[in-house]
Amino acid sequence: MKAKNDRAGMGRPLRRAPYRAEGSGAEEGVMIGRKMKVAVVMPAYNTAHVLGKTCAAMPKELVDEIILVDDCSTDGTRAAAEALGLVVVSHTVNKGYGGAQKTGYTEALKRGADIVVLLHSDNQYDPSLLNRFILPIMNGEADLVTGSRIAYGDVLKDGMPIWKYLSNRFLTRLENIVLGTRLSDFHNGYRSYRAAFLREIPYGRFSDRYDFDTDIIIQAALRGYRIAEVPHQTRYLNENSKMSFTRGIVYGVSILKTLLFYLLHKTGIRRNELFGKAG
Repeated sequence: MKAKNDRAGMGRPLRRAPYRAEGSGAEEGVMIGRKMKVAVVMPAYNTAHVLGKTCAAMPKELVDEIILVDDCSTDGTRAAAEALGLVVVSHTVNKGYGGAQKTGYTEALKRGADIVVLLHSDNQYDPSLLNRFILPIMNGEADLVTGSRIAYGDVLKDGMPIWKYLSNRFLTRLENIVLGTRLSDFHNGYRSYRAAFLREIPYGRFSDRYDFDTDIIIQAALRGYRIAEVPHQTRYLNENSKMSFTRGIVYGVSILKTLLFYLLHKTGIRRNELFGKAG
């Protein structure tokens, strides 16, 4: 693991210019000579109907292992994943989106991954863009890469519900102010991580729900890791999983609570071991 003083943006994580793959030539050349093991982690809950499409679009030459975490599905997701030759880890009880990520990251690290990519199994995010998420880490430019729907274009025309867009804008701006970051889309589920970063952060203590993704960004910010963004389009189709308005409210409130706890810790009013590096 790199020493902290070797990291760019110490104390204030960088928002890199959105990383764009310009074509297949140079990027494929880098990948052919790669020496880092890449594992894709896919949380899954009742996505048997679309799992094959998701995997078919994935550039297999870039990935060493695909780990699917079946979060107690009832539609045959596990069988579909096994038929596709994926590494399958199953929960006997539903642990939630964050809980599935915890299981997947632990399995990926156990298997010796150097780069871990988070990709939803429901085909909402385009698997063919994996190289854009892998290269910044492989080339030593970032420790964490997160997608951005906002940087790509008009997300409302792409189908994002207006309530989700407005809450995304409000929460992202607030999170940037509190954490000193400059990200355009805090609430994106297309991610990649350097394994050394995952080993350092206490992700096992994070939320088991959707705010797990924000917990990770907070840890990256307070520890001075380098963050890059990749613009990409997102699908909002019937086959894709969707967060309801009610669940969205619960999610937003949980984000606000996390930010409050962080501020209380940072100001010394109420210390929290989870933010031990922030004081």
